[in-house]
Amino acid sequence: MSALLRRHHRSRRTGPGDRLQDARRRHLRGVDSGVGAGSYDGSSCKRSSRAYPALWAAANSPSSFDFAACSGARTNDVTGSQLGRLNASTDLVSISIGGNDAGFADVMTTCVLQSEATCLNRIATARAYVDSTLPGRLDSVYSAIRSKAPSAQVVVLGYPRFYQLGGSCIAGLSEKERSAINGASDHLNTATAKRAADHGFTFGDVRTSFTGHEICSGNSWLHSVNWLNIGESYHPTAAGQSGGYLPVFKSAL
Repeated sequence: MSALLRRHHRSRRTGPGDRLQDARRRHLRGVDSGVGAGSYDGSSCKRSSRAYPALWAAANSPSSFDFAACSGARTNDVTGSQLGRLNASTDLVSISIGGNDAGFADVMTTCVLQSEATCLNRIATARAYVDSTLPGRLDSVYSAIRSKAPSAQVVVLGYPRFYQLGGSCIAGLSEKERSAINGASDHLNTATAKRAADHGFTFGDVRTSFTGHEICSGNSWLHSVNWLNIGESYHPTAAGQSGGYLPVFKSAL
């Protein structure tokens, strides 16, 4: 993480073409890091210059920009090590969190490698976790952010649906499995949006921006399974960052 910088304020926007200036940015975890988009910084966190936070900073030239996202982190990683430099001077925070806690990677591995019944059972387990455990973990993260950065605008970004049903895929998962995975993503988004709203945060729903660009669409902004680079599987491509996440983030500001 970079050192704490002095306080900055977001300038008032006077027209649709104006840029937000002097925004102090804190990016934490997950899709924010840009894993799947390439052009990484060399760290194990796989921060990409093609991730939407880096794209936004390049376009808007904020007076300071702190890109602390880390792919693969869970809620306890955020509260344990990624909030130390938030303080009363921080005025803007972006975060995506929850998918790893719910077992996203294991769900996808199970569904790709095992039977349809095993896949559906694993999805049901993940959904139960989202209902029973994840809300409390999100509350812990969001409360910690608000405590450390009481004046910040906080934008919570959600997750896309992964598959276009009835699409171009002729092999792989069954339509039932694809539908269940999409439903689980919806379930996670609903839970995340509610917790974000209860904390006064803005939720950015990326499902609409990814519509027509899911796996099996013929123009996917998401990687399918890639056994040669498994860490990028089911993550957004560079196009998914610029065309899917960035517009939703900008509209939330």
